[in-house]
Amino acid sequence: MFRTDISTALTDLLLTPGLDLDVAANRHFAPDYRQRTDGRWDNRQEFLAHIAHLREVVAGGSVQVHDEVVDGDRYADRHTVSVTKNDGATVRMEVYLFGEFAPDGRFRRIEETTLMLEGTEDDRDLGSAR
Repeated sequence: MFRTDISTALTDLLLTPGLDLDVAANRHFAPDYRQRTDGRWDNRQEFLAHIAHLREVVAGGSVQVHDEVVDGDRYADRHTVSVTKNDGATVRMEVYLFGEFAPDGRFRRIEETTLMLEGTEDDRDLGSAR
């Protein structure tokens, strides 16, 4: 059975030039997907608006998963996202994530907290910027 993970999902969403946003989102996120980042809830449309904005800002990067646990329909991980922005600046964020899978193996819900490791004060909200 297919089951997504955060590294594959973020790579498709942010780090695969030319991959259509809707195609990437449909691979990894259920139609009723919702996400809370640093206390702010977004529905699927709001989440996709956030990703569309990041695609305009991010030139490249990587995702490193440090810890990952799957138990039934529950998912948790700790990962670091490192990006280079179009202006050449580097941003690194450590993310603590808890999620729930839909029956088809896509994410139905993610709740995450971010910790900026590298970047400017203006980059602090990169995890929820639009």
